Amino acid sequence: MSANGTRHPLFVPLIAVGGSLFGFGLAYSGMARPEIVLDFLQLEDLGLLFVMGGAAAVTGTVITLATRHLDRAPLTGDPYGKRERSFDRSVLLGGAVFGVGWGISGLCPGSAYASLGIGNYPILLGIAGMFLGAYAQGYWRAYRQETDRTVTPSD
Repeated sequence: MSANGTRHPLFVPLIAVGGSLFGFGLAYSGMARPEIVLDFLQLEDLGLLFVMGGAAAVTGTVITLATRHLDRAPLTGDPYGKRERSFDRSVLLGGAVFGVGWGISGLCPGSAYASLGIGNYPILLGIAGMFLGAYAQGYWRAYRQETDRTVTPSD
């Protein structure tokens, strides 16, 4: 949310336009088809490497230009800044678990939703699995935080 609690009136419509472009691009490039993603992960079809690299290059260019020429994000009004987060064990473990799930299913969050758009309705099971996994992680994290608070150091 922006610093003053309000967002630009075009925030929601532009999010919808951006999401539509993202989904169209994923479907057009083939990233919305799990079988193509699995071929990529087996190094049999590296076309997705160019899709991801091209998308990252375009996004990186836009973000670089925006942060140099604008002092705030145009839609949210929030100042640009670096994400202050250390590289820790959760990044490695989460990445490994994500990779195993990606390798088994051929799904990643963006491509799963875009896959629905091209009529791949059995993918709903994969999306349900993603929600279940995210819920389980949130539950586990809350449990760990609660148990860490109840432990008191002994004298």
